[in-house]
Amino acid sequence: MTRLLLASSSPYRRELLAKLQLPFDWDSPNIDESPNRDELPEHLVLRLASTKAITLASKHPEHLIIGSDQVAVLDQKIIGKPGNHENAFTQLKTFNGNKIIFYTGLCLFNSKTKNCHTHLETYQVYFRQLSDSQIENYLQHDKPYDCAGSFKSEGLGISLFQSMEGRDPNSLIGLPLMALVDLLEKEGVHPLNQ
Repeated sequence: MTRLLLASSSPYRRELLAKLQLPFDWDSPNIDESPNRDELPEHLVLRLASTKAITLASKHPEHLIIGSDQVAVLDQKIIGKPGNHENAFTQLKTFNGNKIIFYTGLCLFNSKTKNCHTHLETYQVYFRQLSDSQIENYLQHDKPYDCAGSFKSEGLGISLFQSMEGRDPNSLIGLPLMALVDLLEKEGVHPLNQ
């Protein structure tokens, strides 16, 4: 079987990929993730996911390389990772009662054959009306400062939501596994055939 490589240093994405029980390596692509001028979120995540995967191809010439990128969008505006407590509080306060759309770009690049498969996953989250103290208590608990949207849906962050809509809740954590299995099948790999 062709070896899998996750083009990410994210521990969250590694944990997700491990669910498929396929052996994999990981490496950080170290690319510029700045959006181009007037770039739509959907185009940004697909471009970055592909760039992450293709960037590592020469270093890993016999791999199926998985690239993924995600942004959160509120009212057509991209919301980044907060980076600190104050920014996270401001983000979550802004999200109160609103719908946030998450776009996750996924790329599977065969570095040997140069086959490239991409997929865009969309997931919507509807936030509850939260008090300042509830937001503060959440941030003290999960400290989601390195997460797009300032929450960890796999943790206490689930309590921030009124409802969710989408195919795969794993996409909220940054790696839509159902779509990844679809792309892996195109390269002759399936977790249940191992």
